[in-house]
Amino acid sequence: MQELAGLTALIIEPHAGMRTSIHNMLSMSGMTRIEYAASSSSAIRPLRHKNFDLVVCEYDLGEGQDGQQLLEDLRYNKLIPPSTVFIMVTAERNHEKVVSAAELMLNDYVLKPFTAEVLLERIAKAIEKRNALAPIHQLIEQGGLSEAIEACMVSERTHASYQAEFMRLRAELHMTLGELDEAETIYSELFAKRSIAWARLGLATTLFMQDRLVEAESMLQTLVDEKRQFLEAYDWLARTQEAMGEMKQAQETLENAVHRSPFALQRLRRLGRVAMETGDTDTAHRVFQQVVNKARFSEFREPEDHVRLVETSLSKGETQLVSTVIRDLAKSLANVRKTPACRALATAMLHKHNGDKEKAIEELEAAIAACRDPIGMSNDTKMTLARNCLQHGLEQGAVEVMTGVVGNASSTTALTRAMHVFKEVGRDDLAKRVARESKSQVVDLVAAGAEKARLGDYHGAVALMSEAAAKLPENPQVVFNAAVAVLKCLESLGWDAQLSEQARDYIANARRLDPRNPRLSLLTSMYRDILKKYEIARAYKLMPKVAQSAPPSTPSTPA
Repeated sequence: MQELAGLTALIIEPHAGMRTSIHNMLSMSGMTRIEYAASSSSAIRPLRHKNFDLVVCEYDLGEGQDGQQLLEDLRYNKLIPPSTVFIMVTAERNHEKVVSAAELMLNDYVLKPFTAEVLLERIAKAIEKRNALAPIHQLIEQGGLSEAIEACMVSERTHASYQAEFMRLRAELHMTLGELDEAETIYSELFAKRSIAWARLGLATTLFMQDRLVEAESMLQTLVDEKRQFLEAYDWLARTQEAMGEMKQAQETLENAVHRSPFALQRLRRLGRVAMETGDTDTAHRVFQQVVNKARFSEFREPEDHVRLVETSLSKGETQLVSTVIRDLAKSLANVRKTPACRALATAMLHKHNGDKEKAIEELEAAIAACRDPIGMSNDTKMTLARNCLQHGLEQGAVEVMTGVVGNASSTTALTRAMHVFKEVGRDDLAKRVARESKSQVVDLVAAGAEKARLGDYHGAVALMSEAAAKLPENPQVVFNAAVAVLKCLESLGWDAQLSEQARDYIANARRLDPRNPRLSLLTSMYRDILKKYEIARAYKLMPKVAQSAPPSTPSTPA
């Protein structure tokens, strides 16, 4: 097991005796750089500041989050790259929990009691696979997506044991480049050869991205019928049903997934939101109670969960619970940027319920003011704010909030939902006004950024477009032009590692939002030319293994 020597490891285990036992097992393989965390919260700090080759995490972490909830937070907040091997250690044989943990891309789980030989063998296999994929990830990190596709094709022949993984990565790269026909062909070939469930899921995903929703729904429904524990398929099925306007079917799909895996917070949040749209307040209320309770010990709590719980509680007349929820929101989430806006909106809804219109308006105005800054408030919560504004005659406030929502709509479906806020109260005139102002806002932002760059104020262009992208993170045009601004700054003023990271993020988001945009190749070419100009690619050969093998973002799946 000397091939494991030199790797970095983090052991997350609340019991000192078990930490020592796992440490001794890892030491047998030659590992010496081993760190410890006794809880989910204490694990966040080291994971924020460095990448580990290996994380060995106990499922039962005592009071607070369990290992599965921690892993979900780490993946969702991108604190660990897929290159980190994550092994779950548990004595928990409850099927629901094991399935819930396994779906979150952990590399393996080991049931207690286990021997050092078993643990090290599992780790060695996962590391071997990671290292085989590392050269491809390095090419992607350098912007060479086409070269990475070619390298995958070569590796499929030279690494036969990982052929399916290289084909999968190649398909994902084609999807990233918007080459959906090519991705569809690869997934079809994989499924025909080995009938792999994730290959059928990938095929359905390509159909979804081509707006072939009926075909995608049929394929995904068959997949969940045949593979009832393949929870990612439920997520995509629900997403497809939402896109088709089949909200009740989407709710039923998510309920089935939650029944099989009741511990995934992102899926619970989505179920709660869909239930609110279908008018099923009882389900939404029950779900958001679970979300708030389960997230209580998370380092990444979400203030908007409290707003949703307040909204559903008021609809059920549970005003005593509302006051407690608002106090908890203001106290325990005081350091989160969106908390003042969420607290003001929740309080406004409570005042409205109690018949105090004057105080409700005061709080709504505070929420509107807080939303003028890029605080990361979701479109759903902004739409709730706009509805409350309209109910209290604050038309200008509703228009201001919804202008940002419409500008940030990533799809026709999202745009239709946004416009419904005005149409449901018979204000088509305001809907048209918001559409005009939103379009003008985007055009003006892009033009202003381009003008600053034309005048040589490259840092000014980056600042302006970065602020625009923070306000409208789902607008493909804004994100694309933010990437251009950063790339031009790098090209003209010299290399900057932080700006390079920012450029990669914008390029990845632009691909996610509009994968078939033919201008995406321009961003890739610009980025690669900059790396070549400053000879950055050569630096990758000098970087430590964990940094070299860190892969880029791949097409994400819905939570």
